[in-house]
Amino acid sequence: MALAIFDLDHTLLNGDSDYLWGQFLVNKGIVEREYYERENQRYFDEYRAGTLDIFAFLAFSLEPLTRFSMEELAELHREYMQTSIHPIILPAGRALIEKHRQQGDTLIIITATNRFVTEPIAKELGIDNLLATTPEISQGRYTGRVDGIPCFKDGKVKNLYQWLAGSGETLEESRFYSDSLNDIPLLELVTYPVAVDPDETLEQHAEMKGWEIISLR
Repeated sequence: MALAIFDLDHTLLNGDSDYLWGQFLVNKGIVEREYYERENQRYFDEYRAGTLDIFAFLAFSLEPLTRFSMEELAELHREYMQTSIHPIILPAGRALIEKHRQQGDTLIIITATNRFVTEPIAKELGIDNLLATTPEISQGRYTGRVDGIPCFKDGKVKNLYQWLAGSGETLEESRFYSDSLNDIPLLELVTYPVAVDPDETLEQHAEMKGWEIISLR
């Protein structure tokens, strides 16, 4: 038994759940279309380029959560799952998860996308262990701020070590699947790093390091 760690967006999903949540809000008329589409795309491009200011992005992306009760957000999320997420869950990703489950591995999703967006997705994929950026909650509502360390770049490593300290698990024989150059710090840490349909920078890095490269598409 070992850890099987999965990035979510563009790894198990054929798309980006954070970006798609933003587009869902635009299409519902919850946020102003021109401004939100422009900024959502800009932050997405910066993420892909490895230049994202995570705190600036989180201030942008978490603000809409403050406008609604938890019950209203849950209803919105159910619709978002049906329209935006179910169509992009990769069958080969489900099969890979099941392969590790059958091997008795401990399954973890680790993602920079916030927990509100990703927790129902992890449940849909049958993975109980989710390490994600955590939005702050006060008096039963989201505040628009972050609770703890954003689960991004080196923050993924810090969050994983924090989880390991309380779980009794180790990184011995661990495997991490990711598409993104932003995950190189964690890929460097595990026993078996796997680049999944990688971006150009990660592909070059993986080839240089002799890492496994696979496609789930």
